[in-house]
Amino acid sequence: MKAAWRTVLKRLLLLLPVLWIVVSLIFFLIHLVPGDPVEQMLGEGATASDIGALRHAYGLDVPLGTQYVRYWNGVLHGSLGQSLRFNRPVTELILSRYPYTLELAIPAILLAILLSFPAGIVSARYRSKWQDQSLGVISLFGVSFPSFTLGPILILVFGIVLGWLPVSGTGSWRNFILPTLTMGSALAAILTRMVRTSMLEELGQDYIRTARAKGLSERAVVYRHALPNAMIPLLTVIGLQFGVLLAGAIVTETIFSWPGIGRLTISAISNRDYPLVQGCILAIGLTYVLVNLLTDALYILANPRIRQ
Repeated sequence: MKAAWRTVLKRLLLLLPVLWIVVSLIFFLIHLVPGDPVEQMLGEGATASDIGALRHAYGLDVPLGTQYVRYWNGVLHGSLGQSLRFNRPVTELILSRYPYTLELAIPAILLAILLSFPAGIVSARYRSKWQDQSLGVISLFGVSFPSFTLGPILILVFGIVLGWLPVSGTGSWRNFILPTLTMGSALAAILTRMVRTSMLEELGQDYIRTARAKGLSERAVVYRHALPNAMIPLLTVIGLQFGVLLAGAIVTETIFSWPGIGRLTISAISNRDYPLVQGCILAIGLTYVLVNLLTDALYILANPRIRQ
């Protein structure tokens, strides 16, 4: 057991350098983009003295290497800097927007699980039959429609033509339906294929034939024997896909005017708000690292061979 948890710790230590590289690349790339955020903030009528004073106030008048060192020094002391656009602490902005993103990501992944597991199990049980072929076609359509395509289609049909659901903003549970469907549908299609593949592999094992030879019902064979073992690789896939959902939230939140961290990131990029872009990427990266760590822990709990 100790060796297993030591493996989880090693994976966490390996993920931290990846996070550092990602944030560092974002830091240097956004500074290389043409344009000055200070001039954009003050407008064309600003004087050179005003521009210089504001650049000095935000620490933009020092060499890029010095800015990089200062940024990571602030991160290590729990400060992500001050937003150039909103003139508020980056940490405060992220904490105010992050719950909205989780409010979309968690229902979306739950929806994907609720749709994909029954569909994948049925597809594996009736391999090459009409049930499997029908679900295969449906999942293919789901994979073929990315969020930036599916979102506008759902808005057009359910928001504009039928007028059943709101198409932007927050407020009630009805506001969650369209963005949740947009994020969860493509993921459900992917997970359906994963569940089918994993179940087919388990249903072909010797212990399944032994269970059937003992006279167990097909339901008991599938749900009591095959599914628990098929869950082990699926836990890893679900954990990785949660990180993909956070990245996909940038597009979905923009389409539905959802006030989450994804839309905040787009706003920061368009305004060249260096500290805010770096803070948003760091928050998303940390979430990805923590979700992977939790997935490794669940993998250990689900797999007795690792615990031993």
